Amino acid sequence: MSLPDGWELVVGLEVHTELLTASKLFCGCENRFGEEPNTHVCPVCLGLPGSLPVLNRQAVELAMRIGAALHCTIAPSTFHRKNYFYPDQSKDYQISQYDLPINSRGYLDLPDGSRIGIERAHLEEDTGKTTHLSSGGRLQGAERSLVDYNRCGVPLVEIVSAPDIRSSAQARAYASELRSVLIATGASDGRLEEGSIRFDANVSVRRAGEPFGTRCEIKNLNSLRSLQRAIDYEAQRQIDLIESGGVVRQETRHWDEGLGETSTLRVKEDAEDYRYFRDPDLVDLAPEPAWVDEVRHRLPPMPSERRSALGALLSSPTSAQLDAVEAVVELGIERFVHAVARENGDVVIALSRAANELASAVDEVDRLAEHSFVTVVDMEASGEVSATQAKALLAGLLAGEDSDPRSLARAKGFEKMDQSALSTLVEELIGAHPDEWSRYRGGDEKLAQFFIGQVMRRTKGQANGKTVIEELNARR
Repeated sequence: MSLPDGWELVVGLEVHTELLTASKLFCGCENRFGEEPNTHVCPVCLGLPGSLPVLNRQAVELAMRIGAALHCTIAPSTFHRKNYFYPDQSKDYQISQYDLPINSRGYLDLPDGSRIGIERAHLEEDTGKTTHLSSGGRLQGAERSLVDYNRCGVPLVEIVSAPDIRSSAQARAYASELRSVLIATGASDGRLEEGSIRFDANVSVRRAGEPFGTRCEIKNLNSLRSLQRAIDYEAQRQIDLIESGGVVRQETRHWDEGLGETSTLRVKEDAEDYRYFRDPDLVDLAPEPAWVDEVRHRLPPMPSERRSALGALLSSPTSAQLDAVEAVVELGIERFVHAVARENGDVVIALSRAANELASAVDEVDRLAEHSFVTVVDMEASGEVSATQAKALLAGLLAGEDSDPRSLARAKGFEKMDQSALSTLVEELIGAHPDEWSRYRGGDEKLAQFFIGQVMRRTKGQANGKTVIEELNARR
């Protein structure tokens, strides 16, 4: 959405990601999604008197991986108690990090080349989950509320961006790229539908050149679509309010996906509202420099590096091919294209088949051996099979019909069409469509697809499109 002339949007995102640890942040309870309510709890994660937290080493390592991937400074840190009314946290405070976070001052580069600053990426524990028994699932109108404490104490990293985002589309791109980075580090499974990653958006507007306006925070957005829609709505709400003579007040707001609007949850939240103080039960966290170096060294390639490596295989990539590169990397299937490149195969065909046929059956790609994919691409590139037949071969291989492409091609009757028969057919079609042929000879290249389509229908997909064009051009 574009803002009215003279207005600028300012957005900062707080992204909470649950870490892929076996146990919770400060106790030995299992960290598992979807279990029966209140079956993975203990005195520590419930905050019962006399219980003492013990920090999870794996959570610290995953947090450092995130910091390294986001080019942050990884430094000694401390834990604080964040005091607030948490209806789904029995101890009524959250253990978090305040003025000394484990990761700070980083950045994330987006695919379009823009850079978003990262202010901090700190460790904290998750709260429980409240279910309101009302028709809309909201507190208003609910007769009762149920609390599941299984999620209490699950390790989180909260990633706070600088207020560098200037459009809802850029916010979505940042959230999507960050999600890909989190998955690549192994710190998160990225499952938005399970709440593994959740977004809070701090939104304000200002007239161009003016200081930042008053921000409003939209809490707990759980999809990229909701994130973009909520920011668009909130920006327009603030502009309408200011232009009508009103004043934006700092508040926390709820996004209603059904209504497509935000509403007030509570007014004004700043650091002082939480009454932070050092947690007396936890010592300072100071990872050994050798451990930090080891984490940085073992970090796998990030999505931006993988996109660059895949894009480098293309001599002059088109925008469509760059989109395909992004899609293939996001799905984690670029290894098939690299396998073709190592064998000096046709990378353009390989990228197209990966971005389409493999992407459409991504859950079955483990059935497909890289060398089988290379063979199918070579068969298509050489004209041994048509593009349509190559697609059918990949579908069969992914479905487990066979493991050998050439064996499957014989079983399906995919034999290369005799050249003389193709020449005769092209001559027939030219005679049957004199107007189209005249326009093609006159330079209307789009008519090539018309003739290819006619040939494919007559041959039931056996012909090769490139060969058809060669036959046409030989008669121009």
